[in-house]
Amino acid sequence: MNEKYAILIALLLSSVSISGCMGDDGEERIDQLEAEAINYQGMMASLNQTLDGLEDDLGQLNASIEALNSRITELDGEILQHISEIAYLNEQNSSKMDEITHLSALIVALNESKSRLESEVVELETARSSLASQVSSLETAMDALEAEVSSLTAANQELTTANENAAAEVSDLQNLAASLNSTISDLLETIEELEESPPPEVNWSSTLDVVIERGTLKCGVKGGQYGMGYQDGAGQYSGLDISYCMAIAAAIGMDPDSEVEYVQAGGANRFELLADGSIDVLIRTTTWTTSRDADLDVDFGAINFYDGQGIMVNLDEFPNAESILDLDGASICVAIGSTSAGNIADFFDENDMDYTAVNSWNEAGDFVNEQCDAVTGDMSALVAGKWQIEQDGSADFEMAIMPEIISKEPLASATRDYDSEWNEIVSWVWYGMITA
Repeated sequence: MNEKYAILIALLLSSVSISGCMGDDGEERIDQLEAEAINYQGMMASLNQTLDGLEDDLGQLNASIEALNSRITELDGEILQHISEIAYLNEQNSSKMDEITHLSALIVALNESKSRLESEVVELETARSSLASQVSSLETAMDALEAEVSSLTAANQELTTANENAAAEVSDLQNLAASLNSTISDLLETIEELEESPPPEVNWSSTLDVVIERGTLKCGVKGGQYGMGYQDGAGQYSGLDISYCMAIAAAIGMDPDSEVEYVQAGGANRFELLADGSIDVLIRTTTWTTSRDADLDVDFGAINFYDGQGIMVNLDEFPNAESILDLDGASICVAIGSTSAGNIADFFDENDMDYTAVNSWNEAGDFVNEQCDAVTGDMSALVAGKWQIEQDGSADFEMAIMPEIISKEPLASATRDYDSEWNEIVSWVWYGMITA
């Protein structure tokens, strides 16, 4: 385009030169044309700059157009790919529509089946209700039969027990008859001996008379059990049994603080001390039993404490013991002359358990010295013994009293037999203490 403008300018200059030959008017015209030519040259320069800028912009536009054409080509490829995918999806959709149609038909069939099954369920529930009613009736009848069987069983058991009791009574009566016959024979022999010998001098005075004449009451007690009968380091006695002795002395007009002599009685010699007159009354945690009442020359008085036998165990030897039933194979200290030996033997035998009895004159001391794994006795004695051991720290192990009470131990006072006046005084003093 620069060449075109150059030719135009040359033509203009030629026209100016030609007009110069035409006079003054022509000169003015030439000047005018030259001025216009200069003006046009400025315009050409400006146009050239504009043209250069436009050519640069055109180059950039061409580059942008090429980039856009390239992107258009890429988009055409993506469009073709999406068109292919759309065609594939349309094919899939056609297939899925067939499946949907099939499933819809299947759903209709299933709904029809469900309706039939619901009808059958209603019929079955009706049948079940009928059967439940029949079962309830049968259960009621069965309960009635079981009650009748239970009643018949109980009646049979009562008859069996009655027969066994009757047989036992017959056996006891036979034994009693034999014993009475033997006693009668002994009495007849004694009568013959008495008839042949002069009658001995008999002292029929009551223990009360002896006590009043002597001026002191001799009371057989324990000396080592807190709460029942305990002698401290100063020689003073205290406990429930001691209070009982003091009340008897006060009741017969004696000074309970100065006119009571406490005689310590052991488990083995307490009844001998009572029989030979060494003590006037025995108040020493003594269990009233049928055999003692029948076999010994004693008359039991008031029961001053209802106790029961228990067991205290060394937890170092049986760390998991929580019950006597956990003591299978244990060695157990038992007081000589007490009812504890028979009770513990019966309990272990009934529960198919083994143990080793350690018979002792000082069962609590032997337990502390670890001569046995456990000690048995009245609960009152075990509680008092545990407290004393823990206070003086005499044991090197932890101990615990098991919760079971394996016997009934009615602890009672005792007097010599055939002295009802003294026995009644001893008993009624206790009743008075309870009332007070």
